[in-house]
Amino acid sequence: MELPDFMSYSNKFTQKDFIEKISRVAKRAGSKLVYAALILYYSLKSDKISVKNKALIIGALGYLISPLDVVPDAIPIAGLTDDLAVLIYVLKMVWTDIDPTIQEQAKAKLTEWFDCEEIEETEHLFE
Repeated sequence: MELPDFMSYSNKFTQKDFIEKISRVAKRAGSKLVYAALILYYSLKSDKISVKNKALIIGALGYLISPLDVVPDAIPIAGLTDDLAVLIYVLKMVWTDIDPTIQEQAKAKLTEWFDCEEIEETEHLFE
């Protein structure tokens, strides 16, 4: 699968739209997608993330909240796979700069939407 140009989605990203989309699709999207999105979202506030990587993160989060997708979100099961692929791809690119406290912050937020068993799935984020 060819990944989209992340920067073309950067103008779609707003914090309000991100929070609305994540809370609306959390259960359907699954804990991995939400965890990856939250890590990237919280990373935007980190001074350890370069401006270039923040631009990639904003592009990936913009892709997530954009109604225009390679695979439309309305398609059951498959609809969010392209979003997850984009988030994981960008997360792998910036992973070495992600502070463990950001991961903890994202996990803490997950407890609002998921049970312990679903949260355990995030232990294998890149699989």
